[in-house]
Amino acid sequence: MTLWDLWKAVRTVTTLFDRYRLGELDLPNRVVMAPMTRVRAAADGLATPSMATYYAQRATAGLIVTEGVQPSLIGQSNPGTPGLHTDGQVTAWRQVTGAVHANGGRVFAQIMHGGRVSHPETTGLQPVGPSAVPAVGEVFTPTGPKPAPVPRALPTAEVSEHVHSYADAARRAVDAGFDGVELHGANGYLIGQFLSTGANLRTDRYGGSIGNRIRFAVEAVSATVEAVGGHRTGIRLSPGAGIWGATETDVPELYGALLAELAPLGLAYVHLEATTDEEVLLGLRAAWPGTLVVNPAFPMGPRPTDRAAADRWLGLGADLISFGRAFIANPDLVERLRQGLPIAPDDPATWYAGGDAGYLTYPAYRHVA
Repeated sequence: MTLWDLWKAVRTVTTLFDRYRLGELDLPNRVVMAPMTRVRAAADGLATPSMATYYAQRATAGLIVTEGVQPSLIGQSNPGTPGLHTDGQVTAWRQVTGAVHANGGRVFAQIMHGGRVSHPETTGLQPVGPSAVPAVGEVFTPTGPKPAPVPRALPTAEVSEHVHSYADAARRAVDAGFDGVELHGANGYLIGQFLSTGANLRTDRYGGSIGNRIRFAVEAVSATVEAVGGHRTGIRLSPGAGIWGATETDVPELYGALLAELAPLGLAYVHLEATTDEEVLLGLRAAWPGTLVVNPAFPMGPRPTDRAAADRWLGLGADLISFGRAFIANPDLVERLRQGLPIAPDDPATWYAGGDAGYLTYPAYRHVA
């Protein structure tokens, strides 16, 4: 038996309800609440009391990762999303982090720069991207879905500004009381656009070769680590997902190279979505020396993460498992999973509807005498 086989054999005894040390945080279980856009922020990207209640209701998760938070106005993708680029936004987020901590939870802010997945009607600005190639599909605007506009290709000299927007937002997140941040490198947003052979047609040091296409991601993570520490920094990735047309043709090599560059930075975790072949994901598990969070469900796919998928991935070497949609209608998801209780269905019509209905109105499980 090889050391790798022995390691895998030992790992199979891990359960969702075992404790885990993540950086300087002691997690009471291995259940992560995945980031999910809910568009409930107030004007000017301010977090609200309802958002504080929503996240506090779910504080039994080992770790909460918030919805995507824009690091700048031009980085905003959707209307109604919160930000971390003004003092007012920092103040507003403190009610959320305070409520989560008061309920015994731990919470990271997901920093999400939409890049080309945005619209002038949302921000008043032309979106930016690695190249002047529009996203595939329609984007949300205040007046409904619209075709994705052609972004302004970032000049080389301007790329650094957007690299450091992640670090600036991370500093604000820590000031707002967050335990750390997760950079959104998945699902076709700005980091993913630089990784993509379809969205990134650049010929400078940020385009072409794998080493050049991973440069933006590595610089953004490195700047964030310098700002708040590796133990407070994670990154989410969706290898091969192709969402919003951010296609990749060299997934194992691309993400293997990226993880090799990130490994010395001492990150809290890498968060992988199951968006490519299992063999590739297992290769990335073997290549990554640190904590690995896995979300077994394809984003917006027909099968959300369940207990069986979670247990299977723990056996395959994941350290933590993230659940998305199951947390929407089940604020007590950890206890339902622990006791084998039914998982309540959610109403997709309320995902982005605004207001408290379908947001704060899902109850904990009621035992019948």
